[in-house]
Amino acid sequence: MRPVQLLRVSIAVAVVTILLKGWAGWVTHSMGLISDAMESFVNLASATFALGMVTIAARPADEDHPYGHHKAEYFSSGFEGTLIVGAAIAILWVAVLRLLSPQPLEQVGWGLALSIVSSGFNAALAWVLFSAARTHRSIALEADARHLVTDVWTSAAVVVGVAGVALTGWLWLDPLLAIGVALNIVREGVKLVWRSSQGLMDQALDAETLAVLDATLQRFAADTPEGAQLRFDDIVTRGAGQRRFADLHMHVPGQWTLQRAAGLRDQLEQALIEAVPGLRVTIQLLPLGMEARATPKTEAA
Repeated sequence: MRPVQLLRVSIAVAVVTILLKGWAGWVTHSMGLISDAMESFVNLASATFALGMVTIAARPADEDHPYGHHKAEYFSSGFEGTLIVGAAIAILWVAVLRLLSPQPLEQVGWGLALSIVSSGFNAALAWVLFSAARTHRSIALEADARHLVTDVWTSAAVVVGVAGVALTGWLWLDPLLAIGVALNIVREGVKLVWRSSQGLMDQALDAETLAVLDATLQRFAADTPEGAQLRFDDIVTRGAGQRRFADLHMHVPGQWTLQRAAGLRDQLEQALIEAVPGLRVTIQLLPLGMEARATPKTEAA
């Protein structure tokens, strides 16, 4: 399924989990279950915003955005992280009030059953989203999946806590558990905001992708008859949503014709694109012995 279709499914699942968890919190009067339901509202808002950003990111490049709209997905991740932190603050506030004035729980069996069912929906969707995020290299899908996994663990902790309250009669355990849920949500929200900020700041590609690029350059030099006469340096990379970019210099003998050098550059460009899907590469031709600028060089071959 395409990212847009998956996010529509995510919105539908968020609505279902809100209803199930809200019902569970209402019948039990459990602050833990209520806080869990509140987080599902964040799921709904996040998935809705992510749908909008993924739709924008899919637009082709235009005159005002010649490099495309791919960074829109980072706004989705940052927005989701901010919402998560806001929800955690609200949960903390209500949980502290309940801790100061504990209330008995009711119909615990029904509440736990509803919470477990809703967690099953979230776990299945998170698994699908993680798989799709790897396929489409979508940070928006990954952020949504990570949030759902956090929601599943949160629900599991709430179920254990509510069951503990029912068995022990310790009413303070329920709001204390809600506070723990809120702190865990804050941690996840901060991670998402940080990841988003790094993407917007043109962070370099991950080490695994850089290793693939380096190996491709070395293989090209080894397999090409003229490869021994080539040198690559000034390799600069960045990621922008689903797109990945690389710039580098290819040094060739000064006596080569432009046609010969350009033909070899085209072959190298194709090899790099095949090795790293979604790559946009720019290769500048320079004669051996000439440097374009006085900056630290990254030698590849």
